Amino acid sequence: MGRRLHAACLLASCAVAWAVPARAADQSLVDAAKKEGAVTWYTTQIVNQFARPAAEIFEKKYGVKVNYARSDATDIILRVSNEAKAGRALADVFDGTSSVPALKAEGLTAKFIPDSAKRLPARFIDAEGQWVAGNFYVHQPIFNTELIKRGTEPRKYEDLLDPKWKGRMSWSSLNSSSSAPGFIGIALAHMGEEKGMDYLRKLAAQNITPVNFAARQVVDQVVAGEYPMTLQAFHHHAVISAAQGAPVEWIPFEPAMAVLSVIAVARDAPHPNAARLFVDFLMSEEGQKLLRDSDYIPVDPAIPARDPKLKPETGGFRAVYLTPEQLLAGLPKWAAVFRAIFR
Repeated sequence: MGRRLHAACLLASCAVAWAVPARAADQSLVDAAKKEGAVTWYTTQIVNQFARPAAEIFEKKYGVKVNYARSDATDIILRVSNEAKAGRALADVFDGTSSVPALKAEGLTAKFIPDSAKRLPARFIDAEGQWVAGNFYVHQPIFNTELIKRGTEPRKYEDLLDPKWKGRMSWSSLNSSSSAPGFIGIALAHMGEEKGMDYLRKLAAQNITPVNFAARQVVDQVVAGEYPMTLQAFHHHAVISAAQGAPVEWIPFEPAMAVLSVIAVARDAPHPNAARLFVDFLMSEEGQKLLRDSDYIPVDPAIPARDPKLKPETGGFRAVYLTPEQLLAGLPKWAAVFRAIFR
């Protein structure tokens, strides 16, 4: 991912919200969904944090049962693909940062953008109409405030090369945007290929500790004081932990990597109308506020994050928004750079 993609992402991040007001779901769609009676949702969202509350509110509002199954992106891809090959599709709706584009590439997504999403900036809607972003994640460094005094933390990428940080940093080694490959991707986007690779070679001399855990667990290690700082993690996790008394803060590096979590209707959805109504609900003002209240970052520009500083536009920092397709295309290269330079 070089300067051209970087520029395209930044231009997309400045897109103006469509001048379409939020609206209630079409009554004919509601009636058709009620006749179907249920919707099956394969989700990457945390059950207690969002999936269960969203299902309960939707059921109460429309009288349509939500059957949800929580898995990681890889499992969702395998499950939907295998069900399609067996000719017995079960999922009506699925979501994630990387699962949807993979399934889209297999021709397993339906073309559908709900009316409730048409007020959003263009960067949150698939140009081919196959998905819409419900929330997004921002990856930033996180540090332990008891091990690193506030005001002395690094404030930009170049600061990480200071000898005082040698051996004091960690990151997840998994193949993910919230891990070392993701940091490599944003560094290359920010600096360009030649300067970026030179920077990464210098960074490798800082002896960053690779941890074979997901980013949330790496943050927990920073909270516990095992590592003073981690370089690429979900910045809202630091806010959640700090609210519970943990000694952690996130650092507003620029540009940050913002990754879209998108949702799509399955091509062969057994309950196509209930699926469309459910996606419409998630993208409605009510659904977006529920995401905010569940400590996710909603895509609706009119709805701030629970901590407004978490959104680039209200937090005063710049971000590169990556579509799922850009993430899917970039990760193999970034992972290869990680293996070549840092392992």
